Amino acid sequence: MADPLEKCFSEAKINGLTLRNRLIKAATFEGKCPGGIPSKALTAFHERIGRGGIAMTTIAYCAAEADGRIHENMMYMHEGIRHELEHFIRILHGTGTKVSGQLGHAGGFTKNREFEGKRPLGPSKAMNALGLAYGLPRIDAMTKEQITERVDVFARAATFMKSVGFDAIEIHFGHGYGISQFISPKTNKRTDEYGGSLTNRMRFALEVLAAVRTAVGEDYPLLGKISMTDGVAGGVTYEDSVEIAAMLEAGGLDVIVCSGGTSSMNPMLLFRGDSLVPGLVKHERSLLMKIGIKLSAPVMFKNYPYEETYFLEHAQRIRDRVQCGVCYIGGVCTTDSIRRVMSGGFDFIQLGRALIFDPDFPKQARARPEYKNGCSHCNQCATLIEAPGGIYCVERPNNFA
Repeated sequence: MADPLEKCFSEAKINGLTLRNRLIKAATFEGKCPGGIPSKALTAFHERIGRGGIAMTTIAYCAAEADGRIHENMMYMHEGIRHELEHFIRILHGTGTKVSGQLGHAGGFTKNREFEGKRPLGPSKAMNALGLAYGLPRIDAMTKEQITERVDVFARAATFMKSVGFDAIEIHFGHGYGISQFISPKTNKRTDEYGGSLTNRMRFALEVLAAVRTAVGEDYPLLGKISMTDGVAGGVTYEDSVEIAAMLEAGGLDVIVCSGGTSSMNPMLLFRGDSLVPGLVKHERSLLMKIGIKLSAPVMFKNYPYEETYFLEHAQRIRDRVQCGVCYIGGVCTTDSIRRVMSGGFDFIQLGRALIFDPDFPKQARARPEYKNGCSHCNQCATLIEAPGGIYCVERPNNFA
């Protein structure tokens, strides 16, 4: 068997796109798009990661439409930011990295003040816990006509993303956002053809995938991030996710990214390590939200100590089931972990916190066979997404200066 480290640092393809290695920057929203416009700080952040040797960097949360944002300081895909995005992507390409955009929709999970009296839309009527403090306490169930329109919204956004120079698109099927709300039985209580069985609950996701594929063409790279489990009773299970992956492969997805957890119900399943609660309370501007975070902490923010490759066992089941590309994410901070993942037959690895701690991770891991990243998984970076200036590593604050 070939050396797994050599495999990691060999060229790889996603559809027609060649990557210089198999390490990809995960989509981690950085809080650097004030007013929904990519800033110089966002450019500097991803440019630095590109210079560190990453094969492809992922721009998190490119909302399909204005109403698809969690709040107003997120990008949505429209002509008004064409110039800024084209300039941004050109600079990143100058580092040798490819650029992927994470295409998503918040669905009912939003606190976007720009709704102006409308209610956010999801698969079923529900309470919007995130929007309680922002005048958006209820989620309305989508009609079939609204579902069709939202599928079209994804297709239009994908067309725009390809036109401005994104090399790939990662569709966000997980973490409790809009498409995930249809997939999960926890949030989808419909009784029509979009609810009930897993096949029905996957209908919207597969319609979105088909529309995006038609919009961008057969030779354009499409990745998709899934939640292997919602991490809550009554939600998507690890067993479900194997079938979900198979359906997405059959639908034409090139690479499945095996994540887990939900931002709205169990975020710590993904953010293994220190609790997010102290930082979220510190940086939250709404007093009601501060109180809500504290009250929900025992249920929503469970204790999951960090360990390396914490999703590997479950992701391996998906790797064994599908023939398309599979990208591992979750606890890769050493070359030993890279070896373990590559030996399992995975095609790519996504890195998040480890790159914020050390943007030279790819170069370091290639040069030092026993590299250990050093991230303490304090998770303070993740709590800074709405702080002035966005996220940075509190232990190494000058990484992206």
